[in-house]
Amino acid sequence: MRINILQHTPNEGPGSILDWAQLHGHQTYIYHPYQFGYLPQASETDMLVILGGPMSPNDDLTWIKEERHLIQQLLNNDTPMFGACYGAQQITKTLGYPVIKAPAKEVGWAPVYLQANVISGIPEKLTALHWHEEMFEIPAQAQLLFSSSHLKNQGFVMNHRIVGLQFHFEPQSDNVREMVVNDFPYIKGTVLQQTAADILNTPVPAENKNVMFKILDYIMEGASLE
Repeated sequence: MRINILQHTPNEGPGSILDWAQLHGHQTYIYHPYQFGYLPQASETDMLVILGGPMSPNDDLTWIKEERHLIQQLLNNDTPMFGACYGAQQITKTLGYPVIKAPAKEVGWAPVYLQANVISGIPEKLTALHWHEEMFEIPAQAQLLFSSSHLKNQGFVMNHRIVGLQFHFEPQSDNVREMVVNDFPYIKGTVLQQTAADILNTPVPAENKNVMFKILDYIMEGASLE
């Protein structure tokens, strides 16, 4: 199976998603549309992963609009999709929902709480990495999946094919270090009040990788039910 990954900044890579793909023998192709402007064809996409980035879906950039055109094609095809942060926002904006400023900027480690027992084996409370100041609305055809103390709309699940998260389960230790050392100015002014050292010194919970695997398994299970 071909998994196409859209990466939007050098320091926010797919992390444990690559481990999951390798475990199942899937081929991964990583695109950098912000730099090169190229996107995969819908016809060559068995699953799409849309990663985070410093841009907003509201930015008036050609490649961002073209990305949403691809997402719409894949929605029409019932193609499995996973979106993290900006990626989840792109999915909801494609569905016609606004992306707006969140009540508070969240950067750092903080708990998220499960709101729907749709995906088996996910704990009621998890510690996730947050790196955002905008938020999506939950589409009418989707279910709220996660919330946090500072933001209700932290995750959604839709049609057994699509999961979008406002936060990050995919980063591993080296990914977190890469995010912090390259984007440390963004840490200022956050409601979580964590420093770069606080974020770096917090171990990545081992269960985050397990949950990331469960989410991706669920998405692919939905595709296999056709």
